[in-house]
Amino acid sequence: MRILFVGDIVGRPGRKIFSALLPLLRKEFSKIDFVIVNGENAAAGKGLTDKIMNELFAAGVDGITSGNHIWDRSDFFTVLDGEPRVIRPANYPPGCPGLGWTVLSKNGMKLGLINLQGRVFMPDIDCPFRKADEVLETFADVPVLVDFHAEATSEKRVLGFYLDGRVSAFLGTHTHVQTADEEILPGGTAYISDVGMTGSFQSAIGMTLESVLPRFLTSLPSRFQVASDDLRLNAVIVDVDNETKKAVSIQRIARSLCETEA
Repeated sequence: MRILFVGDIVGRPGRKIFSALLPLLRKEFSKIDFVIVNGENAAAGKGLTDKIMNELFAAGVDGITSGNHIWDRSDFFTVLDGEPRVIRPANYPPGCPGLGWTVLSKNGMKLGLINLQGRVFMPDIDCPFRKADEVLETFADVPVLVDFHAEATSEKRVLGFYLDGRVSAFLGTHTHVQTADEEILPGGTAYISDVGMTGSFQSAIGMTLESVLPRFLTSLPSRFQVASDDLRLNAVIVDVDNETKKAVSIQRIARSLCETEA
């Protein structure tokens, strides 16, 4: 099984480069079985909408993970309750809209998908370690991919090793900066601390420098705006052995929009 996981898509510019590059990635990496994206920043940098969700599905996305910004648009809560292909972090307290895990089915194959959120420098929600244990008990014999949306690399590393051998892939998101530590852990789990971002790289993690700078100069609130220059896509390709459910390879991807115009 081959899985393409695309790092946090930021606003319309991020959606633009994703749609432009996905057909090229399908040619470069033949037989991509599942396309998963983190979509919590896809709507103007904050949250997700029904329209944009359907746009991503129409472009070829099979599943959408998220994080803390999935709650930024309350009108999406009812969509979370009714669309199993979009998940939010599973370790939010009971009663929150939506599901934190799902099983995707396509062409006779199945992929388990779990979303978790860290607690270091993040909201103090339920324990991601114990929630992972609980969720994994519900899965049958299927490959499982975890999107761990977290700030601290240490928390990502520890949970990655904690789940090593129990999930096929453990992929970090949230910082919007792709890390160079992709590896197969000893138990057979593909790991990277952060997949990165899909959007403008002449920016402050996707937002214009002009809109972010006043926050640092004055410490006063400022309205961030999505940047649109120097568009790039960050992602990983993970190959999983169908029999053992162990990862056999993980490859980082970093592509720019100019590659589609060459």
